[in-house]
Amino acid sequence: MKHPFRFASALAALASLLVAAPALAEPWKFGVMSDTQWKSNLDGINPDTVAVGIINQLNQEFIAHDVKFVIQVGDLTDKSDSTYPTSLATRAAAAQPLYDAGIGFYPLRGNHESSQASTAWFSAAFPQTTAGGPHVFGATNFSSPFAALNGLSYSFDYNNARFVLLDQFTRTDGTNYLNSSTNNIIDQQGWIDTQLASRPSDSHAFVFSHKNLIGQNHADDLFGSNPAYNSYGNVAARNAFLASLQNNGVRYQFGGHDHMHHRAIITSPDTNARVQEIITSSNSYKFYIPQVPSNDEKYNVPAFGGPREIPIAQELFAIGYYIVTVDGPRVTVDHYAAPNGCNGDCDLTVTPALSGHFTKRETFGYSLNGKEFTVAQGQSYTAVQDSFRGTTARILDGTNASTGTDYAGRALTKAIDTGWTPREQHRHGRGHGHHDNRRRDADSDTASHILTLWGMADLGSSQTDVYTLSLTYDPDKARPEHLGRGLFGLAARDADGTWVNAVEMNAGGSAKFVKGAWKPGYGLGTYGIDPSTKTAWAVVNHQGDFAVTGFAETCRKK
Repeated sequence: MKHPFRFASALAALASLLVAAPALAEPWKFGVMSDTQWKSNLDGINPDTVAVGIINQLNQEFIAHDVKFVIQVGDLTDKSDSTYPTSLATRAAAAQPLYDAGIGFYPLRGNHESSQASTAWFSAAFPQTTAGGPHVFGATNFSSPFAALNGLSYSFDYNNARFVLLDQFTRTDGTNYLNSSTNNIIDQQGWIDTQLASRPSDSHAFVFSHKNLIGQNHADDLFGSNPAYNSYGNVAARNAFLASLQNNGVRYQFGGHDHMHHRAIITSPDTNARVQEIITSSNSYKFYIPQVPSNDEKYNVPAFGGPREIPIAQELFAIGYYIVTVDGPRVTVDHYAAPNGCNGDCDLTVTPALSGHFTKRETFGYSLNGKEFTVAQGQSYTAVQDSFRGTTARILDGTNASTGTDYAGRALTKAIDTGWTPREQHRHGRGHGHHDNRRRDADSDTASHILTLWGMADLGSSQTDVYTLSLTYDPDKARPEHLGRGLFGLAARDADGTWVNAVEMNAGGSAKFVKGAWKPGYGLGTYGIDPSTKTAWAVVNHQGDFAVTGFAETCRKK
């Protein structure tokens, strides 16, 4: 240490600060599901056109993931009409295992429960959408746009996030968003603006609707029957809506309706705003196929002279769900799916066995303190560069070698996000055992702040293209005797949360240490330290958390 005489006073000051500072919020999770429709109750477990058999299995997944609540983005039933007046009550009853576990359930209506009559059935079945009844479970600050949409469109807060759920169907007074006087969803736009803008600046916001911004099977979407234009002026409404999301820091808009997993970046018609759309997997008896050519190519290209959609990932014919983890400024989404039980395009007649068959299909995310980069197939990853409190991250080499396409034949683009955790950040409080406390202590010993990379792996794989990542480091944290021995450098977290040499997490390759700058041609597993630029680098093929720190002798690959 350069100033040993300051150690005691600095330690005392640090201890005082840690005691005085409030405990940081624990990471927490919520789930997302959609479209629990069922056609014929042939197996006797799916009454009132509700996919109770699938719901029961998903409930157990959400309970196992320890989520705080679940959001369903509409189509709660297949029929909610005079023939099935109790179908929404049946859907509410199917959520009881969540309630019994202390987990909330916050639904939207879909087009299968879009009538005026369904508004009363929905409100009776789900009083929690107005903070009523016993199933609110910690959500606060409920709001709706106006009386006719009370509890149908609504927002609420949980911890450091705001949730805005948008209803676009017939309201309690018989009006709907397609009345010419309301100009589509725009009569809710002032409320949407207020709800998004009035939250704390260091909080997250997530927006949900049943229909999508640009559908893959359905041409009808959140703003009307035609995704490019119609007589109700939805172009202006789209521009206003997407501008509100972008200007207020919304990264993800979730929808259902298409019964497939699909992620894409959607641009407003005026090209001034964009957001990532997540169309959620089917939890229903049916599975749709995307249009060819895509709706974007069919409608938007002729109307606006170019595409509005950049597809990122797509998976058909699966039953899936989403676990969203909120950890301070960082959000990570894990998508889980299982085969639909009939090996492709079909209508299910018997509930498939799903438990034990769900696998993690992809992980993506973002951070309020990070950036997003889109890298098309064949393009270099070197555009990915970011800095945080003196630590700079750069991808020095690597190319998007993916060849994947969606069903319409469009090449999939990677959306790569960076995020940062300060190395001095500690968490204290319930839910953390000794191992996690040791992990947080180890974080404070890193010689850089902690970088998270999301979005570099293809759907269905945890492995990425080979690329070279570098991080700058604080030389005061480096032991000189380790710099030349390969015992200090770029580290990654393993499955237990332990920092290990980043190349140990590679699939393949051979560890080789270099003292000096990275050079083109270094193979997978090569890693090094460049003391002249205070930079650590490694050639890797995985994503996740990275930092510069020391390694134990036993951690080195031989």
